[in-house]
Amino acid sequence: MALTIRQLRYFVATAEIGQVSQAAIHLNISQSAVTTAIRDLEDLLGVELFLRSTQGVSLTDRGRHFLNHAYQVLRSVDEALNLPHTDDDAEGKVRLAASYTVQGYFLPYHLQRLSQWYPNIAMELFEYERVNIEARLADDSIDMAVVLTDNLTHPDIKSERLFVSERRLWMPSNHPFSSKTDLVLEDIVKEPFIMLTVDEADQSAMRYWKRKQLEPNIILRTSSVESVRSMVANGLGVAILSDLVYRPWSLEGRRIETRLLDDAVLPMSVGLAWRRDKVFTPAMNAIRDYFKQGFLMPQQNLSKRS
Repeated sequence: MALTIRQLRYFVATAEIGQVSQAAIHLNISQSAVTTAIRDLEDLLGVELFLRSTQGVSLTDRGRHFLNHAYQVLRSVDEALNLPHTDDDAEGKVRLAASYTVQGYFLPYHLQRLSQWYPNIAMELFEYERVNIEARLADDSIDMAVVLTDNLTHPDIKSERLFVSERRLWMPSNHPFSSKTDLVLEDIVKEPFIMLTVDEADQSAMRYWKRKQLEPNIILRTSSVESVRSMVANGLGVAILSDLVYRPWSLEGRRIETRLLDDAVLPMSVGLAWRRDKVFTPAMNAIRDYFKQGFLMPQQNLSKRS
């Protein structure tokens, strides 16, 4: 059995988060895939990397030693993958907009890679709300946008979904729901609920509450994800947010747990948008191809294998 980069990534995520289930959420894969990868890695090395308990996992002495080497290997791999991938035709300027959630939690890493791969493309960046993004795409004051595609309404805007991010229940550590399976909205309707408002998150939330003909017990509306994180972690309420913005710890160092809810709560979709009749320049095509290769093509290959 050969060591794989996937095993190292799953091991590092589990070591940093301290729970296999939360690492699986962070990696956007199944819990069983993480468990199998770690078990295979331990078999290959002939040592236990983690101590298991009902509270999660913690590194053994050998695990801590191996983690340092795993970091070095993954850093070297990332550096190799980030070698400039230049294209003589990919030059020009692209006016690229993003909404708050995309800009804050998704785009920076990819902007850095794009700047290395395509040094001849100059990107002018903007952050707008969805309505302003649609208006600026329509009047051609921006070229492309990375947005929450399910929120788009303008008939002249075309979109291409890149990936979906599950929305889950956020709750403080040791909440009574932690041991409950098959959670549904009816279970949490009386819980103090913190409602995020940025990027029309409150409107998206009310759609699935109304589908169940329920009304959440909202105690706070806020545009700050960190405020939601701290409120939940300190036991003041629960929230429903996507894996894209999830982090297991609040600023105070308190843990946040998550659970998947029933299928009434749909995932959040992230993708590219442009004016329907927009003529793509070589620079725009390069950016679109970068995201397609990173998100759409792996999904298509996975579908062919399954």
